[in-house]
Amino acid sequence: MIRHRPHPAWYVAAVAFVALVGAAGFRATPGVLLHPLHAEFGWPLATISAAVSVNLLLYGLTAPFAAALMDRFGIRRVVSGALLLVALGSGLTVFMTASWQLVAAWGVLVGLGTGSMALAFVATVTGRWFVKRRGLVTGVLTAGGAAGQLVFLPVLAVLVRDHGWRAAALVVAGAALAVVPLVAWLLREHPADLGLPPYGGTEVVPPPPASGGAAARAVGALAAAARTRPFWLLAGGFAICGATTNGLVGTHFVPAAHDHGMAETTAAGLLALVGLFDIVGALLSGWLTDRVDSRLLLGAYYALRGASLLLLPSLFTGTAEPSMLVFIVFYGLDWVATVPPTVALCREYFGASGAVVFGWVFAAHQVGAAVAATGAGLVRDRLGDYALAWYVAGALSIGAAGLSLLLRRRGAVPAPVPAVPVAAGRAWSYRG
Repeated sequence: MIRHRPHPAWYVAAVAFVALVGAAGFRATPGVLLHPLHAEFGWPLATISAAVSVNLLLYGLTAPFAAALMDRFGIRRVVSGALLLVALGSGLTVFMTASWQLVAAWGVLVGLGTGSMALAFVATVTGRWFVKRRGLVTGVLTAGGAAGQLVFLPVLAVLVRDHGWRAAALVVAGAALAVVPLVAWLLREHPADLGLPPYGGTEVVPPPPASGGAAARAVGALAAAARTRPFWLLAGGFAICGATTNGLVGTHFVPAAHDHGMAETTAAGLLALVGLFDIVGALLSGWLTDRVDSRLLLGAYYALRGASLLLLPSLFTGTAEPSMLVFIVFYGLDWVATVPPTVALCREYFGASGAVVFGWVFAAHQVGAAVAATGAGLVRDRLGDYALAWYVAGALSIGAAGLSLLLRRRGAVPAPVPAVPVAAGRAWSYRG
């Protein structure tokens, strides 16, 4: 008699989701910490934003190397180490007395840790474990970051208000540490290790032999991809994506709303609501990516985002008006909707190197985010408000839509990795 149980790929995806949620907590904090740090230490907003920029930059630049390290040392080791870095960096911030320490702890340590669990991690898991439902699972895992924002941001805002920003930093450190045992225990490497094909596959795909030089592999993948037109179109669009999400809205929405008289806890609640609809948008985008041309999806997502950002400066008031709530819902649906089609296009254009190449595309995303985080802080310091930053971001998003529509279909599909037959005599069968 054959018993049925879910394919192990679903368990791996679930653990990856929890890890991504744990890593997302500290990335949700910049917006609620800008004013408390400014008030306590007297540091200019541009200085604090520069630390955020280092975090965002390393978050992106670490991703391709982390993807290569996962191939070399395994997902479990890399993700466990990344969570420990997040906890260390977050915990050390409570001892800060100078702005360079903010850059070192919040910028460098947390940036390296979260970068090792960035979207290249998502691409690695879905590439190894799924044939069917790749787009949907990519959307679900991408939503993990949104879930982290949703869970942590209102809590952090209340902690900052009632107990100070140090309490919030310690909560994030504890949450990251709590996920480490789960990752070490349950996160599997390859379906072939269990003698199984990936979900939706018919043949066991042996893992590639471990080889040294993870950095060389990451750089080599970049060198090959950089000679192609699709890479630059994808990277350019994704750089604008980062500038208009993590860099601008994620970092500066709360202080911008506060400039117009809105309480920081209210503004943080709105940003958390973005996270709620972010989850819905990621899932819907993943479902659409399995069915609709990814180029068209990206073009639509970026164009709609640009239109909404051009309207945002007129929506800020001292309270959460219905028009602002409409923006929050709409922007939340669009926030990470770009990820599933971008991952799919990297896999289409670059085959087996798709996860590592996506790491470099994601690095461009974070370069854009870092530039926007610092740039918007400078705009606020020099002009007294953020209006110019929102208008520039809106125009850039519309430009990203044009870049996406310039992508062309790939004529040939990369040859599949050689496979071996499924092991005979297994007493279990797996289903979705």
